[in-house]
Amino acid sequence: MNLYVVIITIAISFLITVLLSPIFIPFLRRLKFGQSIRTEGPKSHMQKTGTPTMGGVMIIISTAVTVLIMMFKFMESSISYSIWLLLLVLIGYGLLGFLDDFIKVAMKRNLGLTSKQKLAGQLVIAIIFYITLYLNDFPTYIGIPGTSIQWELGHFYGLLVIFMLVGASNAVNLTDGLDGLLAGTAVVAFGAFALLASYHFPEYELVTMFALATVGALLGFLVFNAHPAKVFMGDTGSLSLGAAIAGIAIITKMEILLVIIGGVFVLETLSVIIQVISFKTTGKRVFKMSPLHHHFELLGWSEWRVVTTFWICGIVFAVVGILIEVTF
Repeated sequence: MNLYVVIITIAISFLITVLLSPIFIPFLRRLKFGQSIRTEGPKSHMQKTGTPTMGGVMIIISTAVTVLIMMFKFMESSISYSIWLLLLVLIGYGLLGFLDDFIKVAMKRNLGLTSKQKLAGQLVIAIIFYITLYLNDFPTYIGIPGTSIQWELGHFYGLLVIFMLVGASNAVNLTDGLDGLLAGTAVVAFGAFALLASYHFPEYELVTMFALATVGALLGFLVFNAHPAKVFMGDTGSLSLGAAIAGIAIITKMEILLVIIGGVFVLETLSVIIQVISFKTTGKRVFKMSPLHHHFELLGWSEWRVVTTFWICGIVFAVVGILIEVTF
């Protein structure tokens, strides 16, 4: 993909988000679609109560519109089913997150959908994703990054695909807890996959374009989401972003690399798992609070310090993942 298309893709998506935000954010405020803050969370977060949420709608719209524009106006390759699959998980998981957010803000139920309802929705979309891959004879092996080693999984690959989509959407969702934290780390992760997809898989230029469009949308969202945030993405954004990045990793056959490039998301998830297991088995907490970003807040770190530190960690993980894939 040439530099002109890269710049145009990011710029269009960025501008759509930036231009949409001054219209959409006041609209959310008028509807009183404000964030409800958990009482068990850090007390400093209580001042965020009422900040408009569901901002993920803007990310999804700008990404999808940019993809459609670029797909039909600038791309010379034939349209691949892979781009429709990425749009499926982006919009499908986004709708699931929107329903969850809507229940929270409109029906005043702080937890939104029940865990079983959310999981059922995630599974249905993930199964549709895999069935589409299966019908298109998608390869069912996984490769070890930086090596020529491949493991053929056969029908077990379907379980991996489903686990990746559901797991990544929930992992990314856990990371969305501070102003700009998820948007910034996601920019890095999607940017890394865009670079690798372009470098290794020029035939997947539509996938690269999708990742770049998401980067542009997130950068535009950061203008309004960086501390102090004027809008939150909500589950609408976090669930869709997690599923989308997993979808990219699957389609480009970089499944294992997702664990490295998405290292921040992995650490956030592990902190929750460790906390729950420790508390249930010993009655003691390993962290002051989970997910991990709250632990550092309660240690006395400022919100901005936590966010920038996690951004830097995300960059380090991305660089390591890129170097492993490119140099070995």
